[in-house]
Amino acid sequence: MIRTPLVAGNWKCYKTTPEARDLAVALGAALDAFATVDIVVCPPSPALAAVADALSGSRIRLGGQDCFWEDAGAYTGQVSARMLRAVGCEFVIIGHSERRGRFGTTDYPPAVLAHFGDTDPVVNRKLRAALQHDLLPILCVGETHAEREEGRTNSVVRRQLEAALEGVSADEARRLIVAYEPVWAIGTGESCDPEEANRLAGLTRMTFHEAYDPDSGITVRVLYGGSVTPENARGFFEYPEIDGALVGGASLDAARFGRIVEAAMARVE
Repeated sequence: MIRTPLVAGNWKCYKTTPEARDLAVALGAALDAFATVDIVVCPPSPALAAVADALSGSRIRLGGQDCFWEDAGAYTGQVSARMLRAVGCEFVIIGHSERRGRFGTTDYPPAVLAHFGDTDPVVNRKLRAALQHDLLPILCVGETHAEREEGRTNSVVRRQLEAALEGVSADEARRLIVAYEPVWAIGTGESCDPEEANRLAGLTRMTFHEAYDPDSGITVRVLYGGSVTPENARGFFEYPEIDGALVGGASLDAARFGRIVEAAMARVE
């Protein structure tokens, strides 16, 4: 089965609203020709409306970087899935490692130290809220360096997937996108070996197969994330289990992001 490649740009805490609008315009001009790839950009929340306007009429789709599990309430600083949907988002990143973990841990690279303590049950609640509002979750999973050194990569990824899927129906699960993002590769310039990333993507499919049915394992799109660049992207996309990428720093430059999308398009040509 040929799954449509997907390349998502996570702009993290970069770009003011005017800067984000300019980048969106540049991306729209550069990427509309790539009709065989799904392209998503996830700007900071203050810039979502401006980016949605700038992308109007383009093929690029909009996503949020996180969402709260309640629709509304006295939750200072939170953005709900309902709000994301209303501003034009179709996707949302859930469970990124910069949001997982605990304050003060030393097992994260310096670029990932500003994380917010999202636990597996919190990730599950956010994912189910996203699905309730017809957002397509990009669910992030991945191990730390210490967990890999201890030989726990498989068990960590399985645990995160199984916890996130708790209470999620088979029909809902088929709408998910999973991004395998080893924590040790995020923002460090050190990427996972493509063959190993492909193996973990296969493990992800097997987990969906076991939780639901064979079709779920076949249809779910699995991305790689973690120091993806124009120089290494094609090496990941050559592997059959990897359907695209969740891109951080390289998504902040239209030309570099475009080269990654171009590499993904080559997968289906």
